[in-house]
Amino acid sequence: MAEQAPGYQLPEVGKISPEVFEQVIKPRLGRHRPEVLVGPQHGVDVGIIDIGGGRVMAVTTDPFFIVPQYGWERAAWFAVHILASDAATSGLPPTYFVVDLNLPRSITSEGLEALWHAVDATCKEIGMAIVTGHTARYDGTDYPMVGGAMVMAVGERDRYVTPTMARVGDAVIVTKGAAIEATGLFGVTFPDRIAAAYGQEIARQAEETFYQMSVVKDAMTAVEVGVRDAGVTAMHDATEGGVWGGLYEIAVASGVGMVVEQNAIVVSPAARAVCDLFGMNPYAAISEGTLIITCRPEKAGAVLARLEDAGIAATQVGEITPPEEGIRLVRDGREEPLEHPRVDPFWDAFARALAEEAE
Repeated sequence: MAEQAPGYQLPEVGKISPEVFEQVIKPRLGRHRPEVLVGPQHGVDVGIIDIGGGRVMAVTTDPFFIVPQYGWERAAWFAVHILASDAATSGLPPTYFVVDLNLPRSITSEGLEALWHAVDATCKEIGMAIVTGHTARYDGTDYPMVGGAMVMAVGERDRYVTPTMARVGDAVIVTKGAAIEATGLFGVTFPDRIAAAYGQEIARQAEETFYQMSVVKDAMTAVEVGVRDAGVTAMHDATEGGVWGGLYEIAVASGVGMVVEQNAIVVSPAARAVCDLFGMNPYAAISEGTLIITCRPEKAGAVLARLEDAGIAATQVGEITPPEEGIRLVRDGREEPLEHPRVDPFWDAFARALAEEAE
């Protein structure tokens, strides 16, 4: 008897699709534990565990992504902030860090020391304790995927949020703008190509975007206003799939509709230049550093004011609507469905650029 073909396709590169998650992952989640308040869901960055005493722990995991060409300090800062950013979208402060380093044999003792000093400094900056881990060199491992890590955030049970909590009437706010990560990574990897096409100033701005690739400060600032009925209802960082993917995932996770005004989403001159040069849609390109926030409409002004006071650019770009109204984009005054990009354009664009550089 021939095997039945699966009702999904694996992506060529990057995160699995909602269909793969729903058909393969979600039905098989181990033993049920009542203290798991929020388990795995597509588009939700954290799990939430009740740890007793009115407190919860938000948990997240990701690859530990190290690119030595960025310099150890910059590479470690980025690797740690990717994880801390996901944890911070819970509204709880990142507290504990766990890392598994499966390092290539090419790393030297000097490289390991520089990497670890930078990991330690970044964790101290965020306020996280490193509580356990594993460190080794192995055959068959290579940069940038050199292991995995976890961040845990601890706080009061009534203080967390997830992307499932957006409510009809909420305002939708986006920090920093589109294609932050794509701009920062291209900026530090191909500064000469960007400068040759657009000048040194744009190249400098693109490179400086690297240190915007975190939403820890964004999230911790936004929730100062309050959470749930008192303010922020959901947060999600716009990683793979960019701003379009992040907006879509919040709407689907919360079971609501959404209307978004494209012209309200900032695309910086550096982001526009990098995306044009390397052939990416800025709204669909990977954007770690962009935080999508939903909040009660009467609190939108307060959230925007807190972010501005903290030096974080942000704009209100839309609102949450009833589910029957769908997920909609207003582009130049015309309304159309807002669809998930499915595959992030960054990966192919980055691979092409590296290949061209090697020629």
